[in-house]
Amino acid sequence: MGQVMMRFPGGRQRALTLSYDDGVEQDVKLIDIMKKYGLKGTFNLNSGLYAPEGTVYPAGQIHRRMTKEEVGKLYLAAGMEVAVHGLTHPFLQELPPVLCAQEVIKDRENLEEQFGCIVRGMAYPFGTYSDEVVQILKDCGIAYSRTVQSTHNFDIPRDWLRMPATCHHNDLELMTLAKRFIESFHWTMPQLFYLWGHSYEFEERDNWNVIEEFAAYVGGREDIWYATNIEVYDYVQDWQRLLFSADGKRVYNPTASEIFYDDNGKTDSIQPGKTKILG
Repeated sequence: MGQVMMRFPGGRQRALTLSYDDGVEQDVKLIDIMKKYGLKGTFNLNSGLYAPEGTVYPAGQIHRRMTKEEVGKLYLAAGMEVAVHGLTHPFLQELPPVLCAQEVIKDRENLEEQFGCIVRGMAYPFGTYSDEVVQILKDCGIAYSRTVQSTHNFDIPRDWLRMPATCHHNDLELMTLAKRFIESFHWTMPQLFYLWGHSYEFEERDNWNVIEEFAAYVGGREDIWYATNIEVYDYVQDWQRLLFSADGKRVYNPTASEIFYDDNGKTDSIQPGKTKILG
């Protein structure tokens, strides 16, 4: 029996995803940069806080929410995921449970109706939560929820409803981490770079060069899988559903996806519904 380790689609050892909050006008520029370099990610929206149609913001205002129409035209057309961020961006752990549930389920319901998809992801408003909130998310059908914790590593999340990120884009270690992600190689472990933030912060700090430099460095590489948050989650769940024989010599794939793995240094894959001999 040898070592069998998960690989991402195409046999890649690395994956990269982004997560940005609030549905603000600066997301348009961010998505242009992401598309330029082939990056993908998730945008966490407060469907109860869309700007009224025809809103004109005063000069100098930085945090500018988009209208429902603007939001509807942007994200899915660009290949991005939309996810829950609370209907009105409250401190969820401070609410009575029924109101917490309403903030989550109503936001989810609105987004699903607006975008014609099933919404299963989330980012915590203000990054705060409690064990009770986590249970409410489970009851509301949320599969994962991002915190504001930075790990400075590339580990695959284990607790998806308390999911940390690698770092925020304003982290002083951003490019050091990016270079470690690209240049170091751990032959056994799959690695995920998870970046988060708010796109209005680039305008606030006048530092769009930060995301441009990062995207140019990590983007456009054949050895990285660029994915949305839910794509990463679903793939890892499918990997974990693989069934191995007691002696470790066979694997069965009960999922609907082709799953890639490293079998003692050799990259291979198993098709949906198939059983395969390892080694």
